This record gives sequence, structure tokens and C-alpha cells, in this order.
Amino acid sequence: MEPRVTQSLAGRTALVTGASRGIGRSTAERLARDGARVVVSARSEAALIELCASLPAVPSGAHVAVPMDVSDAESIAAALCSIEERVGHVDLLVSNAGIAESMPFHRTEDAVFERLLNVNMLATVRLARKLVPKMIAAGFGRVVLVASNAGLAGYAYTSAYCASKHALIGWMRAVALELATTKVTLNAVCPGWVDTDMARDAANRIAQKTGCSVEQALVTLTAMSPENRMSTPEEVADAIADLCVDEAASVHGQALVIDGGKLVR
Repeated sequence: MEPRVTQSLAGRTALVTGASRGIGRSTAERLARDGARVVVSARSEAALIELCASLPAVPSGAHVAVPMDVSDAESIAAALCSIEERVGHVDLLVSNAGIAESMPFHRTEDAVFERLLNVNMLATVRLARKLVPKMIAAGFGRVVLVASNAGLAGYAYTSAYCASKHALIGWMRAVALELATTKVTLNAVCPGWVDTDMARDAANRIAQKTGCSVEQALVTLTAMSPENRMSTPEEVADAIADLCVDEAASVHGQALVIDGGKLVR
């Protein structure tokens, strides 16, 4: 099937974190196809430069690679200064960068909780604190968080990850109420297992800890979806893009689940 292409985001500038692979890369590709100028960030500058070169050109300017380590507040601040200097205003923020770790709760030390909360929740807070006031002043803004269905439910052996994603969803819902009278919307997408490197990393950890094969672990993860398949990064990117258009102005404070029907509420 040919990639979906529109010009619904023509003239907009988007910042996508964690853009070097997986959902972030697919999102950058989708937003560019829809006409947005995309600022891509991650730790690997070489991967970002390669990605920018592969994106379709848009009239509003060249796509831009800005390295950023979201685990480091100073790196975030420096990257945002660079973005302001190089592209000016950001209309769309897709906060996608995240990490996952798994282990029994009794072995989950404070440092694990702190590490996951810092990357999966506080990085978004730091980005939004800087960018959202400027979106409000400009009269338009879209903020989309890549959370997880683990932010709405519990999963064994992932207490720190679930806590960080629940915190992200709770923060989103609270701030959405503060933004409700502005022209800025704040939403989250909550995927289940997606066919990305993160899923394969999880399968490798399961295999190492249980003695099963990586293929068997992937089958187990896939079976968690009623569709008996993992979502694709492109499916998540499509949902993100739909939340960014002008016509999505009334979709606000929502946690959109993308997991093949596992969490039916």
C-alpha cells in the first residue's frame, strides 16, 4: 500500500524526539509527507542527518537534525536554543523518546525509577514548559506524547516503566485542563507492543531471563494483542499525524490506545 500523503500540515514546523528509529522515525516521515518541516532529535547525530536527507522536501524550509539527550536537562535546554536559532517557532511537538526496563519489583532500585521517570516523563515536562507558552502566544499548537498502554494498566515486572507512563498520562490530563481555553491541544497515544527495536530488546531480555528463544518471546509478546500481531510504527505515526491537524482542535486531553483491542474500556 502506498504511504498516505496529504498537505494537511503545510507551513507547520514539528519537533520529533527519539526520531532516529521506530515510532519516532515513522512519525518524522509521515509529518514530512503531510507538508511539515521537521526537526528531528535523538542522541545519534549521524542517524538524524541520514533521516533528514531521506525526508521529502517541503516549501517551508529544510528539515533539521538537532542532537538531544532527553535524559540530560542541560542537553534539552541547549537543543531547544539551537532549534530556536535555526528554525524559529515550533508548532508541533511529538515527545516520543523513551526507555524501558523490566525486573521484579523487589529488585527495582530507586535509581531505576528515577531513570525512567526522568526520560519518560520529566523530559516531556521540560520540553513542554519551554515550547507550549510560545504556542499559546502564536495561537496554535499541538503536543502529542508517545506514552503506552502501560500508562493505563499494570504489567508484571515493569513497575518502574508503568509508573513513569502513568505519571506521563496524569500530567497530560492535568495540563490539558489548564490549556483548554487556548488554541493548543495536548494528547497522548498509548501503543501496546509495536514492531520496533524496543520490542526486540524486550524479547531478548525475556529470552535471557527465562531460557526461551527470542522467537518464542516475540510470539508471547505478539499474543498479548487480540489481533495476534504487533502494531506497526506507521500505524502509530498515522494516529499522531491525525492529532496534529487543524481539524483536531476538539481532541484534547485524550489517551488514544493503539493496541489491537487489548485494553477495551
